[in-house]
Amino acid sequence: MTLLDLTPRVVDTDRVSTLPVAIIGAGPIGLAAAANLAERGIDFVVFEAGDEIAASVRAWGHTRLFSPWKHLVDPASRRLLEEGGWELPDPERAPTGAELVEEYIVPLAETDAIASRIRTGVEVIGVTREGMDRTRTRARAATPFALRVRTADGAVEDVTARAVIDASGTYRTPNSLSSSGLELLGMADIADAVTPALPDVLGRDRALFAGRRTTVVGAGHSAANTLLGLAELARQVPRTGVTWLIRNAQAVRVSSSPDDELADRARLGSRVDRAVADGRITVLDEFEIIRGRRVADGIELVGYRRGEVVAHGTDVVVNATGFRPDLDMLREIRLELDDIVEAPKRLAPLIDPNVHSCGTVEPHGFRELTHPEQGFFIVGMKSYGRAPTFLLATGYEQVRSVTAWLAGDTTSASKVELVLPATGVCSTNVSDGGGCCS
Repeated sequence: MTLLDLTPRVVDTDRVSTLPVAIIGAGPIGLAAAANLAERGIDFVVFEAGDEIAASVRAWGHTRLFSPWKHLVDPASRRLLEEGGWELPDPERAPTGAELVEEYIVPLAETDAIASRIRTGVEVIGVTREGMDRTRTRARAATPFALRVRTADGAVEDVTARAVIDASGTYRTPNSLSSSGLELLGMADIADAVTPALPDVLGRDRALFAGRRTTVVGAGHSAANTLLGLAELARQVPRTGVTWLIRNAQAVRVSSSPDDELADRARLGSRVDRAVADGRITVLDEFEIIRGRRVADGIELVGYRRGEVVAHGTDVVVNATGFRPDLDMLREIRLELDDIVEAPKRLAPLIDPNVHSCGTVEPHGFRELTHPEQGFFIVGMKSYGRAPTFLLATGYEQVRSVTAWLAGDTTSASKVELVLPATGVCSTNVSDGGGCCS
């Protein structure tokens, strides 16, 4: 359908060119975009919803990544850091999420080229064109973007930008516990007993799980990491129960197959297999959750199992069912998304989790990330929608290509490359089904 817009509109093109590029999210991909823009002399501003940069990475900072340092640093960011004397940590050692933040992301955010352009505690709650909803067409591409932001004190304002790079990730928008994808019936009644993926079971969150029954829901590597922590806690603390609830007959994504492209990932699967065989983890398979409810001695998850309605009692639930992109904030932006995985339509076939793993996704750039809304890009984990095959190196190449396009360098933007070792360069799994980095 062609939208007709007969309203005259005067656009100040000089003003548009003076506006900064808005980056949503100050994680590794958002700051890589900042470094690439800084290298090309393009002004930008970074909005981070958390009180500190890389808030999502900090949430799972106790988790060790699968890949070593040599695969975790963006090239433009490295060049910027090395100008100030920064040195890459041991290239062959895999850091934890916290080490990634403190030894790389924080120093990058503190560089002169980036520090003054970061606004923490500022959540982007909507993106549109200035004075135009998604139905208006005339002079749309030449009209500044308007981002509605909410600050930590609750104040709401609109800020303008020449382009928008959405690197907000998906960690803050988990999938539902319900097998239907809708919010779990009764969720409001049990919300205080449900935790996000990758809690720090043996550290910060130990008291929540010690001596209690915990059910981990999800069939991916974030679930596996949590299960192993709980199994160790059960060894240390009596009456600590661990149940692994999955929707299918088996968790094929937590595999100990010798063909696994990442040795550390395969070892993770082997350790879970042993814990199950030893009775430290109880598997509750083929369970499709439909409702949660309070009972006298905790909570119950009610669902279908092998054709019957059954109830499973527990004290704590860990939601490790994966993540999905927050698209509500983009309702006034013209997007072209795949119907199934909610990734950019040209990208979706390259990241189909039924075909690809982290190490088999082809390099891609601005062309695959382009939407009908010119100058708007979703990058990083959010660009993969519900597909769990993202890796940091891919995200770095995404933003390199996008920023080259914004600079008018179509030759560089079109030349996308990603050099991977035979085993791939997945970093960490914080999404159901083996997502490699969030």
